[in-house]
Amino acid sequence: MNKRYWKFLMVAAVTMLIAALFSVSVIGASAATGDVAGAVEDTWNSAQGQIKAVVHNVVFPVVDMILAILFFVKLGTAYFDYRKHGQFEFVAPCILFACLVFTLTAPLYIWDIIG
Repeated sequence: MNKRYWKFLMVAAVTMLIAALFSVSVIGASAATGDVAGAVEDTWNSAQGQIKAVVHNVVFPVVDMILAILFFVKLGTAYFDYRKHGQFEFVAPCILFACLVFTLTAPLYIWDIIG
C-alpha cells in the first residue's frame, strides 16, 4: 500500500493510544460516582501548590519580560516615527505599559480570584 496511508494510519493509532492512556484516570475517578467535576476538583487541590509555584516562578516573569521588551521596542519605534513624521503615537506604548503593570501586580490578587 501507499506510504502516506501507512504513515497516516500510524499517526492516528498513536494519537488514539495517547488519548486512551490519558483518559483512564478521569474515567476511573468518575466511574464510581459519575462526578467528573469532583475528579477535576481533586486534581486541582492536589496540584494547586505546584501550579502556583510554576506560575509565580516561570509564567509571570516570562510574560513580564516579553511585555517589557515589547514596551521598550515600541517606545523606541514611536520615538523614531515622531522624529520622522512629527507626531507621537501614544496608543500602543500605553496599552503595553498597562498590560505590563497588570502582569506585574497580578500575582498579588490572582489567586484570590481563582481560588
